[in-house]
Amino acid sequence: MLLQKALAHAAVASPSLTIPSVRRPLRSSVPLIACSSSVRSEAASSSCNEKQTEERAGPIADPPSKLFESAAVSAGPYPGGLGPHTGRDPNVKKPGWLRQRAPQGEKYSRLHDSLAELKLNTVCVEAQCPNIGECWNGGGGAGGEGDGIATATIMLLGDTCTRGCRFCAVKTSRNPAPPDPMEPQNTARAIASWGVEYIVLTSVDRDDLPDGGSDHFAQTVKAIKPEILVECLTSDFRGDLEAVSNLATSGLDVFAHNIETVKRLQRIVRDPRAGYEQSLSVLKHAKQCKPGMVTKSSIMLGLGESDEEIEKTMMDLRAMDVDILTLGQYLQPTPLHLTVKEYVSPEKFAFWKEYGEQLGFRYVASGPLVRSSYRAGELFVQNLVRENKS
Repeated sequence: MLLQKALAHAAVASPSLTIPSVRRPLRSSVPLIACSSSVRSEAASSSCNEKQTEERAGPIADPPSKLFESAAVSAGPYPGGLGPHTGRDPNVKKPGWLRQRAPQGEKYSRLHDSLAELKLNTVCVEAQCPNIGECWNGGGGAGGEGDGIATATIMLLGDTCTRGCRFCAVKTSRNPAPPDPMEPQNTARAIASWGVEYIVLTSVDRDDLPDGGSDHFAQTVKAIKPEILVECLTSDFRGDLEAVSNLATSGLDVFAHNIETVKRLQRIVRDPRAGYEQSLSVLKHAKQCKPGMVTKSSIMLGLGESDEEIEKTMMDLRAMDVDILTLGQYLQPTPLHLTVKEYVSPEKFAFWKEYGEQLGFRYVASGPLVRSSYRAGELFVQNLVRENKS
């Protein structure tokens, strides 16, 4: 009784005190680092090299729900924080695999200057991507020169989004500036000067535009084609399938749209105008618009999802005939954004990669630092696109 009173007194005196939940060990012995809160997203450690993969045939292994025992994660407010699911615990540190040097290097500087000169936005900068050094240096890591071609993901339709997803660092406004009419031409000119064979275009959500920016997106694709392979990471256009068709038939090679998280967490993680079924509908329709269309989606881990929910989301994406899947660790951009519920280990990401391949995804990139456009243009993906065209 005295011990219970002492604990109750300590909890009142220290509102930031949290008692970690008890987790049963995973049968697979894959380590996890769990936390009730997160720290600010910062430069992360060396990115995992993704192997080229091939579609596998044969029976699917036991589902991960039988290999990983999921544990319930508290959905209560962060003690002493800024609101439900937000805040920061300064005592929680990121694991070593999420640390990386600040980006630098000749290729990085050259690409940075080129983008600034043409007033082009990139999701690499606006979304605080941890892989910016590696991608802009051509695969050489944050501080060194790589053997590949430096690439960036161009963000169209401005740098301000009309939605307020609680994981995203991009700034928001109900009335962002009108799109730059010269952006399609400037983007095509910049990409041509880089000498790349594959480029990724994405955009902010523009619910203020009648077509959600679909035509602006399509005009940019047409200005770039046909010499360069183009991947478009799109919004859901509020479920407007006509807008989806307009972009899907513009000449692009890969149609990417991220489902982001499992069904249960959609309303917590994403803006209310987005939705699980709506995203699946967009991916399904894009696939049907053009023969040989390669489709792609992405899932963030570490937001409190269970293994069974990840498994179900992957199966739902395969049911829409999605070809490419990426899985990465969610990192909290600021204390106002969602906290990280769990730091998923590289070993468990490797498991999800193998499971995804067995489900039938033609390419799976899975790792703590993997993002939607991570190594999007590597040789295997380029060959996959060309194979589908033949």
